[in-house]
Amino acid sequence: MARSRDMSAELDGVDVQAVSPKLGPTGRPARTFGEPEPLGSHGPARIIALCNQKGGVGKTTTTISVGAALADYGRRVLAIDFDPQGALSAGLGVQTHDVPNIYDLLLGTLKDPHEAIQQTATPGLDVIPANIDLSAAEVHLVNEVAREQILAGVLRKVKDEYDVILIDCQPSLGLLTVNALTASHGVLIPLECEFFALRGVALLIETIEKVKDRLNPAIQLDGILATMYDSRTLHSREVLERVVETFGDKVFETVIGRTIKFPDASVAAAPITQFAPEHAAAEAYRQLARELVFRGAVA
Repeated sequence: MARSRDMSAELDGVDVQAVSPKLGPTGRPARTFGEPEPLGSHGPARIIALCNQKGGVGKTTTTISVGAALADYGRRVLAIDFDPQGALSAGLGVQTHDVPNIYDLLLGTLKDPHEAIQQTATPGLDVIPANIDLSAAEVHLVNEVAREQILAGVLRKVKDEYDVILIDCQPSLGLLTVNALTASHGVLIPLECEFFALRGVALLIETIEKVKDRLNPAIQLDGILATMYDSRTLHSREVLERVVETFGDKVFETVIGRTIKFPDASVAAAPITQFAPEHAAAEAYRQLARELVFRGAVA
């Protein structure tokens, strides 16, 4: 029997485990990404919009968590709260009312974005906050000249000071989201592992292509991030399999699992990497940060 087990583990001198590596949730060989090298200098920033017109898919959680992870790896990160709900600002524990914010910059009542930037408790991670006032921005901007390019003009004034700028978009494909896409070099799409979330991705990809054709030829899809994945359910596994079949290598190797730690971290107004640094969810976002560097999406 011992000889039989030896033969099952080895065939003609070839280690079966070497030719059959462990597979990750995406169905591809599991891969780890090394810690990125320190940067000799900072800037100019690569701007990434985190978009999905469906709410509750993990855009804000991803912006906070991967931003904090990149900052921990020595990158200078600026997060833009571009959702009137102000969840990003609240999740980072920064003031949102009676302070300069992204709405003031869009309307031009505030000219210098440095006056709106707030430091967070994470060294290297800054934020421009938003509040409910931003909900009126589309109405005020609709008659402006080059209204789709206003955010790009704002970020141009600070991009040389950061390595990456992350824009947390609202769950819609309106003028604010188009502004974010026009200002960005790349798009990261958080996608909940749920069937109805999958249905809307085609429309978002179409919107990105229109922006690429008409407003921002440089924009590209950096990747699709599977979120709220639960390996115990057939539904989650089937949705992730469908996403990989459709988008191939555009799907990140990193997959974010479902856990109560994320809402707990939000209540604590801290990134998951600080709230529960040893938790698998924190390691997943550190892995995503490393994968973004590996893919060239971040310096």
